[in-house]
Amino acid sequence: MQKLRSASVNETNKREEILLQLWKSDDYFSGRSLDVFVSRLRKYLSADDQISLSTIRGIGFEFKY
Repeated sequence: MQKLRSASVNETNKREEILLQLWKSDDYFSGRSLDVFVSRLRKYLSADDQISLSTIRGIGFEFKY
């Protein structure tokens, strides 16, 4: 699995940076793929109450641990 260079705990990670690092594209279809990935990741992480993955509207995502 590829590690995101910009993914930081307790910091806002910009959506565009995540898209460009994972899919090398910032188009509509890559954005939808990211949304599905985040949705599945949230479902997987829901078992642990100390971990959260929040959407910051218009900016990106925030991973809290």
